[in-house]
Amino acid sequence: MRKPIIAGNWKMYKTVSEAKDFATKLKPLVADVHDRTILVCPPLTHLQDVCDILCDSNVAVGAQNLFWEDEGAFTGEVSAPMLKSVGCTYVIIGHSERRQYFGETDGTVNKKIFAALKHNLLPIVCVGETLEQREKNETFKVIERQIKEGTKGLGTGDWEKIIIAYEPVWAIGTGKTATPEQAQEVHAYIRKLLPKDVAANIRILYGGSVKPENIKELMAKPDIDGGLVGGASLKVDSFVKLIKY
Repeated sequence: MRKPIIAGNWKMYKTVSEAKDFATKLKPLVADVHDRTILVCPPLTHLQDVCDILCDSNVAVGAQNLFWEDEGAFTGEVSAPMLKSVGCTYVIIGHSERRQYFGETDGTVNKKIFAALKHNLLPIVCVGETLEQREKNETFKVIERQIKEGTKGLGTGDWEKIIIAYEPVWAIGTGKTATPEQAQEVHAYIRKLLPKDVAANIRILYGGSVKPENIKELMAKPDIDGGLVGGASLKVDSFVKLIKY
């Protein structure tokens, strides 16, 4: 049985004080939830403070990105050892916004996955098509390329630590959501692309305007194992509703 994950990606929102306030309020409200993984991914500048508040709770903390080298002259970047040192256990890799605005490729995603695994960070690897690609019926082709190129070289032991997030780019921050049927279709296709010996155990999250109003329908589908949530994770009340769907 795959344990669901509800992950909040805060993107470039919240000051340090707002992040600390959120974490402090969230902690007691979900203390009784043990049948699913709860994860928050704050901006890099807030990770230490949020980790300090949540370190003894059932809420895990992840980063939104990392660089593939452990150290070096890479101004503005952050490494896996740095993320581990503040208490992170997860890291988002290849989010569509990183691909769109910062030149992420399947090749850099691949290097980042190996950097994360080297330091026991659990990678949430994002894949997804644009509206143009969907309208051209290229969804499966795009997803297959992103999965195969992004995860090239992974062994069975590596795969056991991987989480996939399907995020239709056309549904991120637009208010549009893939129907549960559309999402399930792609999730099922992704699972078929994964190594047969581990496919049944790998968790595949849906990301794309997940809200308290649609989470139950999405989670009812057999291949949807959780949500990578943007906007609805920024307010404590809506995030708690998502967690307790």
